[in-house]
Amino acid sequence: MRLFVSIDLPDRLAEAVADAQARFADADGLRFVAPEQAHLTLFFLGDTDPDRLDSVEAALDPAVADTEVKPFELRVGGFGVFPALEYISVVWAGVREGSGAAETTRLNAAVADELTALGFEDDEHEFTPHVTLARMDDARGKGLVQDVVRDTDPDIGAFEATEIQLKESTLTDAGPEYDTVAAFEL
Repeated sequence: MRLFVSIDLPDRLAEAVADAQARFADADGLRFVAPEQAHLTLFFLGDTDPDRLDSVEAALDPAVADTEVKPFELRVGGFGVFPALEYISVVWAGVREGSGAAETTRLNAAVADELTALGFEDDEHEFTPHVTLARMDDARGKGLVQDVVRDTDPDIGAFEATEIQLKESTLTDAGPEYDTVAAFEL
């Protein structure tokens, strides 16, 4: 099983995600995420033995409880890239400062603490709350992506984050498909 922990965007924001992605439509070399699958990843576990699923779920309960994070508003907007504008591998929309950024960072830290204690490896980079819009497979459209990221600041929308989800990602020829394995209320 290929697993990750996320906060999913509601279906009602899929059109706004698609509108944001449309700004990059003419950029060759991009592979877009399906707007209805948009989410904010808190922790990527990767390939996981199904026998470990119970221990993963058991670790996520205290991770959520210990943060004492209650449901909160999350506002998504603005563009960014990883790792840098000079070399782009991911195009994303961010979480607006003061609108869920602190809560998502606390949830990420608590989830990472619990899951690394189980032997999962944490990302070495500082956590940046974001929603992946596209992956850049080659640099043909890099100039256009750079211009759009520098010159636009879209507002995708806000929603109330009420839970985190443990998701399974199945890779298919049409792109990844995500299924919820478990949900944990804030």
